[in-house]
Amino acid sequence: MSATSAHPHPRRWAALLFISIAQLMVFLDSAIMNIALPSAQDALHFSDGGRQWVITAYGLAFGGLLILGGRLSDLLGRKRTFTIGLVGFALASALGGAATNLGVLLTARAGQGVFGALLAPSALALISLTFTNPKERAKAFGIFGAIATAGGALGLLLGGVLTQYLNWRWSMLVNIPIAVIGIIGAITVVHDIPTEGKRTRLDIPGAILATLGLVALVFGFAEAESRGWDSGLTITMLIASVILLLAFVILEGKLTSPLLPLHILTERNRAGAYLSASIHRSLPVDNA
Repeated sequence: MSATSAHPHPRRWAALLFISIAQLMVFLDSAIMNIALPSAQDALHFSDGGRQWVITAYGLAFGGLLILGGRLSDLLGRKRTFTIGLVGFALASALGGAATNLGVLLTARAGQGVFGALLAPSALALISLTFTNPKERAKAFGIFGAIATAGGALGLLLGGVLTQYLNWRWSMLVNIPIAVIGIIGAITVVHDIPTEGKRTRLDIPGAILATLGLVALVFGFAEAESRGWDSGLTITMLIASVILLLAFVILEGKLTSPLLPLHILTERNRAGAYLSASIHRSLPVDNA
């Protein structure tokens, strides 16, 4: 880290506010769409299978490209990818709000996932680099996590209000003003620290293996929910994900500039946090 990072950025708390608002949009969007889906289905006349794909399209793009998005933020600059993610998410939301059929809506949802995968790791990296004091950094991540988590609960309430009193399309269009606020903040107060040293090349084989492996994993779990765990497609996709991700791990261990340095996963505290988050997200949710 450069020497300039030793001095706290004077507008770091304002930057945290705008970064958190941007991340709030991602969590808000998922919750709102779950509420708005029945109305969107009636308006666009698609099947229950189409409803599942509206959710899955986002999950496939977001989950499959998350590691690649993090690496791109390191190579291109966190502030730049953060801003690109906000602009892209807003444009995808506008497309979804104007959708006239299921295909356009699925394209918009996949676009949201793509730019969300660019936005999320950039936001986390910016907070980590902006707050150099360990106590301030812990406080900042606590605030960030609280705001992001509140997006899920707020999304359920806002989704009901927008769907009932306006139109299901506002479940997508509401992201645009939030993104605009985030973009203004990114340009004016968010500060990035350039990466020192020689800029490394992107690990293309690793990116392909990681993306395909994660897409297969997300798709397999999505199919398990709709078709069952004994479905041939479910089993095939889950086996493919294991093979692809195992090949990814083997490849990363041999490269000098890997997409995901394996020592990140071997650090005990970090690995425990990843395991805890994975278990939490895998628990069933009662939607009753």
